[in-house]
Amino acid sequence: MEINREGIARTFQNIRLFSELSVLDNVKVGLHNAYPYSTLTGILRLPKFFAVENEMNERARRLLDVFGLLEFESFMAGNLPYGAQRKLEIARAMATGPKLLLLDEPAAGMNPNETKELMDTIHFVRSEFDITILLIEHDMKLVSGICERLTVLNFGQELACGATGEVLNNPEVIKAYLGD
Repeated sequence: MEINREGIARTFQNIRLFSELSVLDNVKVGLHNAYPYSTLTGILRLPKFFAVENEMNERARRLLDVFGLLEFESFMAGNLPYGAQRKLEIARAMATGPKLLLLDEPAAGMNPNETKELMDTIHFVRSEFDITILLIEHDMKLVSGICERLTVLNFGQELACGATGEVLNNPEVIKAYLGD
């Protein structure tokens, strides 16, 4: 929670949604740092509780709309198709209001169409929310379609760093990751 309050959010290689909660409630989880109320207020369902919940519902719905998920707000998150679950995980991370978004292998397990849609989503997030995205990914089409700069690590050591095209054409990177 401390890291999140500093403006850093992340997604995981293996999707970590609250599968038994609704799509709307999954996004609201990301909003709880911004809309606090006391435990007593929540237990007693005082007016502040309802006011905060209404604000959170509105903000969560706006995010779901941005990510094309609003029509699924009442669905259980675990019932969404895989690509939509990825988008929901990103939407929940964005609900925290990050300055830096870490995406850990977001294309893992996706088919080419889902990967293309994910690429469009990441472009959209970067431009519309004006945030920095740190991407850890092995799908080179996704990497080359999103990244302006790359740093390639090999066994924890920096192998290459620079403009995407230069790094992807670096002989050492090709040897280590792309094959001879």
